Amino acid sequence: MKSWIRWAILHGVPSIYLGRRARRGEPLSEILTNSHAGQNPYQFGDRIRAQGRLVRTPVTWVTADYEVCRTILRDKNFGTTPPDALNLPRPILRLLRATDLKLANPVEPPSMLMVDPPEHTRYRKLVAQEFTPRAVGRLHDRIVEVTDELLAGLAARPQADLITDFARLLPVAIICEILGVPRQDQDYMLELGHAGAPLLDVGISWRTFRTAIAALRASEEFVAGHIARLRADPGDNILSELAVSGSLTMPELKAIATLVAGAGFETTVNLLGNGMMALHDHPDQLDLLRAEPDRWPAAIEEILRFDSPVQLTSRTALSDTEIAGQPIGGGESVALLLGSANRDPAVFADPGAFDVTRVNAREHLSFSSGVHACLGASLARMEGAVALSALYERFPELRLAGTAERRGLVNLRGYQRIPAVLGLPAASRTA
Repeated sequence: MKSWIRWAILHGVPSIYLGRRARRGEPLSEILTNSHAGQNPYQFGDRIRAQGRLVRTPVTWVTADYEVCRTILRDKNFGTTPPDALNLPRPILRLLRATDLKLANPVEPPSMLMVDPPEHTRYRKLVAQEFTPRAVGRLHDRIVEVTDELLAGLAARPQADLITDFARLLPVAIICEILGVPRQDQDYMLELGHAGAPLLDVGISWRTFRTAIAALRASEEFVAGHIARLRADPGDNILSELAVSGSLTMPELKAIATLVAGAGFETTVNLLGNGMMALHDHPDQLDLLRAEPDRWPAAIEEILRFDSPVQLTSRTALSDTEIAGQPIGGGESVALLLGSANRDPAVFADPGAFDVTRVNAREHLSFSSGVHACLGASLARMEGAVALSALYERFPELRLAGTAERRGLVNLRGYQRIPAVLGLPAASRTA
């Protein structure tokens, strides 16, 4: 019953309300209800931007303006928007708090995504050491090794699904090594993360919510057992250090492990899939990268800008303030359309064009900004550059073998399936 009540408050009622507004052509509701069928949310961001830099809706403020998004992300007067911070009637908020499922949910405290300083600062300091550029740099050879293993496995097959058989397997292998998760458990972790991803959307169905919550419960049980094993027999990984240090409670440990695991592969899978399709749709850009492979790191930035793996986030004003000439009251929230902000023509010339030579592509907001900037950004960039460059080097004749399928999610934008004919492999890489 608790789960159903929580779904009804967070998803059931909003789904009905947003659906009505979407049918009337309200662009934010069209985005949130996925009425664009996962194809092109940017047209709605353009419409919102045309209404103003910061637009008031009956539910929330919303912006697709790059500078407004970046300003709010960096403004200490704005905090995260966990469920109990929503601008709801007090009886509803009390009911929401009473139905807290006490799970390691990435969209609820104590997840780092949903807490502000000083709690966020404490959590981040404990984890950040594993994701510094220097620490990530030490993973380069391992990323190349795993990539080569996966591509060698594909070479024996005439066709493959580039998501299931490649894009999903590389990041989960690396993040599980960071967390000390045994290789035999990687597929299980991947399945749980995939099932929980819809929780980042608004208005999901009861069936989807129930499946996601079941995945969270299973994930929490697995993580608790894994932490117990690491305490008894620590390894050379960040979770072992945290588990034996005593610096975090068990709920905090489970929340951090679950978030790092999910964020560590879900967004990177989307980066890889979105990049494959962008290059398929723009073969001239792929030809350029093949001729000038040193451009791959810059190409990853353009992929992130052009089709962001994470489309939106929200921030809540901690006190009365003013942004872009608009007064925002304390407690009011702002939906930040990061993917659309990455296509703001005031910042990115010809923003709908995919151009791997774009000089300011790295200014995108796909990894957020401010205190909540993505810890794993350096790792995702490296995995993207290594994986995509190796894929197209190994299989120069690669082409699609059917229609690529979107995941159908709003926030985590990516592909469920990319069927491909691989063609004859080139000589094995020696890098």
